[in-house]
Amino acid sequence: MISRVESAAATRRSLLDAAAGLLDEGGPEAVTLRAVGARAGVSRGAPYRHFADKGDLLTAVAAEAWDRLADRAVQWAADPLTPAEEKLRNMLTGLLAVGREQPHLYRLMHQAPAADEVLRAASRSQGPFVAVLSDLVGEDQAHRYGALLLTSVHGIIGMEASGQLTADKWHTDADDILTLLTGMIGHR
Repeated sequence: MISRVESAAATRRSLLDAAAGLLDEGGPEAVTLRAVGARAGVSRGAPYRHFADKGDLLTAVAAEAWDRLADRAVQWAADPLTPAEEKLRNMLTGLLAVGREQPHLYRLMHQAPAADEVLRAASRSQGPFVAVLSDLVGEDQAHRYGALLLTSVHGIIGMEASGQLTADKWHTDADDILTLLTGMIGHR
């Protein structure tokens, strides 16, 4: 028999998955507690027992997205057989993939003002990133280069999404730019 705690955790998981699906399909406007509950197959009141409001639910979705990136970053950083430059590229490509494949989620992850829960999760993802950069540029420069790379990826995502980053116009694409950036850092 499933315990009350396990049941509550399963319901919360279903609600978060439903909210993420609705967000992907229609943006934040599509995410209502009623729609989330219906998609999750729970009672109308269930979402309110887990989340104070829509903002609280979306905060949890954004924090989970950062946590997933952090989990991957920790795995990449810990791999002793992968060169640091490749680890760095993997981490940046992971962030780029969220921007490309889940643009509503990406915007939610970067929405201001960020809730403390989102900031903590984002910070957790940046720890392994800075550690890999430290291997490449030294601890004293890692944060500086990290800011440069993350703001560059953010710009790449924005330009690509708006149609302004095209091979016809710039004779390059997002993937080439990432290779250029990580190569410049790696060969500094």
